[in-house]
Amino acid sequence: MKKILISRTDSIGDVILTLPFCFALKRKFPEAQLLFLAAPYTIPVLESCSEIDEIINLNELLIGTLEAQIEKIKQLEIDTIVHVFPKKEIAKLAKKAKIPTRIGTSHRGFHLLTCNQRIDFTRKNSEFHEAQLNFHLGRTLGFKNLPSWDELNNDLSYFKPSKKLELSALAVDKPKVILHAKSQGSAVEWPMEKYEALATKLEESGCRVFFTGTEKEGLLIRPEMNWTENIIDTTGKFTLEELISFINQCDYLVACSTGPLHIAGILNKNCLGLFTPKKPMHPGRWRPLGNNSETITSKESCTCKNKENCSCLKEITIESVFHQIQNKLNF
Repeated sequence: MKKILISRTDSIGDVILTLPFCFALKRKFPEAQLLFLAAPYTIPVLESCSEIDEIINLNELLIGTLEAQIEKIKQLEIDTIVHVFPKKEIAKLAKKAKIPTRIGTSHRGFHLLTCNQRIDFTRKNSEFHEAQLNFHLGRTLGFKNLPSWDELNNDLSYFKPSKKLELSALAVDKPKVILHAKSQGSAVEWPMEKYEALATKLEESGCRVFFTGTEKEGLLIRPEMNWTENIIDTTGKFTLEELISFINQCDYLVACSTGPLHIAGILNKNCLGLFTPKKPMHPGRWRPLGNNSETITSKESCTCKNKENCSCLKEITIESVFHQIQNKLNF
C-alpha cells in the first residue's frame, strides 16, 4: 500500500479525534503516505500533526468540472480511501476515480453504490468514544480490536503547534486560564453569567483569565463581561494556528464540547469539558483526548427532550468548576 486517504471534512473536534487512527495507520504502514481530505478551516490542525504527509483542501478539490475533479484524484494515485465522515459527493468521486479500496460504513445508503468495503457499525448509540469508533473503519486494514482509552492517549507527541505565538499578556507569573464560552451552536452551552462569575472568582484567586472565540462570538460575550487587567478579551484576535499556540502556552482551558477543548486535550494541557449527560452528546462519546483532560456533568443521565431544551449542563455549579481548576493548578 502506497497512499491512504482519510476523508473527514467536518469540524475541528471531529478531525482531532481522527488523529489517533492516523497515528495507528502510520505505525502499521510506515512506508505508506497518509493524505487527509479536510475542510479549509481545519487545515491548521492537520498542519500541527506530524503523521499527515499531505493535506487535500476540500474546496480546491471541488473546483472545476466533474471530469477535472476526478482527474485531480487520479493524479494523487491513492490506493485506499477511508470515508471517516460519510459525504456522498466524495464517495462518488472516489469511485469514479477508480480508487481500488474504498472503505465506508454500511449505514449510509450511498456507500452501497460507491464503497467496496462496507463496515457494519453504528456511532449514535455506541458506548465507545468517537476516537475509538474510527478504528472500526480499519477492520479490512488489519485493525481487529478497538484501542483502549489508555492506548489512544499513550503517545500524543505527534501533535505540536506549528508556530509560537508571542504575546505580552502571557508573560506574567500567574496561572493562565482560558474560558471558551461559545460553541457556534454545536453544543449545549454553560450560561454566560456563570462564566462571568467564574472569571471573577479566578481573578480574585490570582489567575489571569482569557476569553477566546470568534469575532461573532465576541460580539455576544463582550457586553456580558466586566473586563479588567486580568480578565482579557481575545475573541476574534487569533487565527486557528495562533489559537493552537495560545492554548499550548496557557495552563488551563474550560469549554463545552468544542474544537478548542479538543485542541487542549490533544496538546495534553489541563482542560475541563462541561457536558450534558444526554446521549449521544455525553462525555463518554466526546470527552477530549489527553491524560490531563477532565469532564464534568451535573447528573448521571438526561431526560430532556432535545439539545435545545437541555438544562442539565446549566445546572453545573460555578463552585464545582472552580474547584476542579483550583485542585489541578494548586492555587
